Amino acid sequence: MGLIRVEELEAVSNAINQAEMHTDAELVTVLARQADDYRYIPTLWAAVVALLVPGLVWLTGLWLNVLDVLWLQLVVFAVLAMLFRLPWLMFRLVPAPVRRWRAANLARYQFLENNLHHTKQSCGVLIFIAEAERYVEIIADQGIAQHVSQDQWQVIVAKFTAQVAKGDTQQGLIECINSCGELLAQYAPATSQKNELPNHLVLI
Repeated sequence: MGLIRVEELEAVSNAINQAEMHTDAELVTVLARQADDYRYIPTLWAAVVALLVPGLVWLTGLWLNVLDVLWLQLVVFAVLAMLFRLPWLMFRLVPAPVRRWRAANLARYQFLENNLHHTKQSCGVLIFIAEAERYVEIIADQGIAQHVSQDQWQVIVAKFTAQVAKGDTQQGLIECINSCGELLAQYAPATSQKNELPNHLVLI
């Protein structure tokens, strides 16, 4: 997977502009490389393995005194704590529920951070992508949520998530924006010319 390149950002902005021409909703898209750095995960796993060292020593039949075992635990902990920090390995050690939880939390934070709860008609809509977690969520303020069900958003999310998993984030995002625009134009058609929030893709 790879984040959207700079030269592709204009295409995303154009898609947002086009979608907002036909709806009162305000669309904001946020793309995060990953939802968290998960720095505590390598330390946690290294500590768990180090705690198992005395039992492993006993099973092997080695005759080590208490001090030797403590030193062995310390070495194992230090080596694994550094090894588990390798990005390709660390991310595999993060449980899937933890990845989803961190991504969902960041999505809600970004909804507030980008003032989507302050639009005049409560029509803010966030398209949030955490690429490393392969997590996509659409969050709508109450002005839209009362008309568009979560199941309708989930159809769009499922298609986009599949494209993110394939590494086709840019095209998937444009199609997601277009699908959101069609849905919003149906349930919240444009009644006035306005643009309360920026239309560019927010990269974090």
